Amino acid sequence: MLSPSSTDTRIAEIAKIAETKGGLASLQHHLKEVIEGDVFKGSHRSGQFLQYIVDQAVAGRFDSLKERVIGMELFGRSASYDTGDDAIVRVTASDVRKRLLQHYGRYGATSGFRISLPSGSYIPEIMRDPHGEIGLSEIAAKPHDPAPSIQEAALVVDEPIVNLSAIPQFETIQPKAAAWRLRLLFGILLVALNLALWGIFWSRSPHSEAARVSSLPWSALFGSSHGIELITSDPNIAEIQGITGDQVSVSDYANHNYIPAPNKLTPEQSNICKNILRGDKASEVDVPIAAKVAELAQANSKTIDVRAARSIQLTDLKSDNNFVFLGSPRSNPWFSLFSDQLDFRFVFNKNAASEFIRNVHPRPNEQSQYIPSALGWATGDSYAILAFVKNPDQSGQVLLLAGANAEGTEAAGKLATDLPRLSTELGKCGISSSGPLRHFEMLLHLNTMAGTPNNIDLVACHILPDGSSH
Repeated sequence: MLSPSSTDTRIAEIAKIAETKGGLASLQHHLKEVIEGDVFKGSHRSGQFLQYIVDQAVAGRFDSLKERVIGMELFGRSASYDTGDDAIVRVTASDVRKRLLQHYGRYGATSGFRISLPSGSYIPEIMRDPHGEIGLSEIAAKPHDPAPSIQEAALVVDEPIVNLSAIPQFETIQPKAAAWRLRLLFGILLVALNLALWGIFWSRSPHSEAARVSSLPWSALFGSSHGIELITSDPNIAEIQGITGDQVSVSDYANHNYIPAPNKLTPEQSNICKNILRGDKASEVDVPIAAKVAELAQANSKTIDVRAARSIQLTDLKSDNNFVFLGSPRSNPWFSLFSDQLDFRFVFNKNAASEFIRNVHPRPNEQSQYIPSALGWATGDSYAILAFVKNPDQSGQVLLLAGANAEGTEAAGKLATDLPRLSTELGKCGISSSGPLRHFEMLLHLNTMAGTPNNIDLVACHILPDGSSH
């Protein structure tokens, strides 16, 4: 579940806004603009949902912000309805999160507030932006200097660097543990969503600290005349593999055969897998990575197109575009297309139900296997790969950011977007930041605690042969 501190902080912030008539009126004015804006106009149900959760929150009725209560009060469900079979609240909440991302991506520069909905919770986070629009109290004091309307604001706000319409729903990876562990996982998304929102907003802001990059791999990606696509992971595929006990190959994935050997499943397992596959989803750790890459792209006058792994076809990769892939083969089967170029390769241990990294060409003082001591959302250590390779038979480049668990992918993303440190680590590999294009792979070690990566260290670095082939 959400940690008490994070929940208390959100509740305290809401109470602070609601304690004055001016603050409450400004929030309601902002909420009205959001719901009546272009993004929410297409879904009356999502608009009602957002209005309901904000109204309940500012009134202090947090006990009403539970799935069953919302289902009863907002959607007319009976008190005994099965929330497992009827997912209307969860589905609507997911749609609201997506629409909020789209709304603030368009109009965030003029917004006086930021409303977000952490995954797994129905208590919204409401933040006041001191640099946003003029509050209602100020409008009353300055009748001849009104705040710009949404339509007027849209004329002066740049188009978002990220193609927000292509961003999938970001959902928490569902583990096989008890329900209380699910609620613990949801708390992580709170931080991820905030980072995503602020990353996207600040990427269009003069306050952005991102600088033009002149070092690999970004110099090759941003220096290309071709497009850049960031492909998020598909954690639901990892979940399905956990249920079925079988692996989904990249060939099956490309052919949309997402459930291996369906005839081996019980009817219950089959229904669960089908429900899991509804919609394009991505791991919550993908969100801040995508936001940071968008910020770097903005600083280099580039755009990125964010797409879900399940939404692309093999033919999409047969282009000269450049790609950034998030997630290991377990959660992003497309990764496997580039594995034969690497010395560090992911292997799934069926007995341990986890991935480890095999070093197929060990060098002096290197191990042949790197096995994590912690599964996802646990305390221990893990490993990740940051690799820069060529797209086979194409002229584009590919950046791979993948961990043996979600924390590993997050760690790879942090290092890849921390330009000073990345340049330092590349120097240790013998790669000059201003030198010619080189393909390489890095093996990273990290400590994990409750879903958070710490102490990210470079274990080994291999410069790949010309052509990135062995």
